[in-house]
Amino acid sequence: MQDKLKVVFMGTPEFAVASLRAITESKHQVVGVVTVPDKPAGRGQKLAQSAVKQFAETLHIPIFQPEKLKNKSFIESLQALGADVFVVVAFRILPKEVYGIPPKGTFNLHASLLPQLRGAAPINFAIINGEKQTGVTTFFLDEKVDTGEILLQQAIAIEDNDTAGSLHDKLMEIGKELVVETLDAIALDSLSPKAQSIGDSIRYAPKIEREDCQINWNASPESIHHFVRGLSPYPCAYTTVAIANQAPKILKIYAGMLHYEKPDVPKFTVVLTKNECKIALADAWYSLLEVQPEGKKRMQIKEFLNGLQQKELRLITE
Repeated sequence: MQDKLKVVFMGTPEFAVASLRAITESKHQVVGVVTVPDKPAGRGQKLAQSAVKQFAETLHIPIFQPEKLKNKSFIESLQALGADVFVVVAFRILPKEVYGIPPKGTFNLHASLLPQLRGAAPINFAIINGEKQTGVTTFFLDEKVDTGEILLQQAIAIEDNDTAGSLHDKLMEIGKELVVETLDAIALDSLSPKAQSIGDSIRYAPKIEREDCQINWNASPESIHHFVRGLSPYPCAYTTVAIANQAPKILKIYAGMLHYEKPDVPKFTVVLTKNECKIALADAWYSLLEVQPEGKKRMQIKEFLNGLQQKELRLITE
């Protein structure tokens, strides 16, 4: 047993920064950070650094940004660090040549209760599916994606008003604690890794493409509400609308609310008032609360309605 572990951390977005910060504030030592190469971003196409790199630089931790993870010099650099364990949070799929380096293994933090919601978008799908709870899991990496032996898990309830954004932040907080708890347990050699069991009820969370974000207004009211929340604020659900006689345009929907009252108008009718924009569904109304019209900024519904000036708004459902 050893009390303090040498750690190489691998990650990219803000979600990973919380775990990296927690490790640096623990008794363990981060001897290196691996993240993605800087990439051009924005109108000026200036090179942008990942959130993980920005944080690592503030602590002067050695940073590695390989284009190819099987690069010989990169692998030799990792080996030279003499780390006991690698920790992965929101990074790329690692080859065995990398995750097999540390003597105590490589573990990943996944934002679901594995084996449920394996894949790239577990936070989104937890809400889209209407789940009542989700959580975080640490597990050893193996040759397949999200299939390794489970180390520790922590569950959390999904509240009725949670969005992908709010759930992301909650999981980020409990995730960073689980990462440090896992490192402590590895140091004490007190873990009992368990294989993932696979049943017929396994639900997956594949990468979400833009075309996957279009709202199906023929779905149940509850499914529509879960869908919008599960994609807010990113990548964001959208629909197509026509204002008066103008050409159809994309309308992103960040937030809405269901009213369980059977509409007295045809399905998909959009009813506008001074302060409200609501869509008639099969057995309920769906009120839009926060939207982003094509080519404009994100706004509250009242601001959107002020811009419409009570013009007709039609929902394009085909």
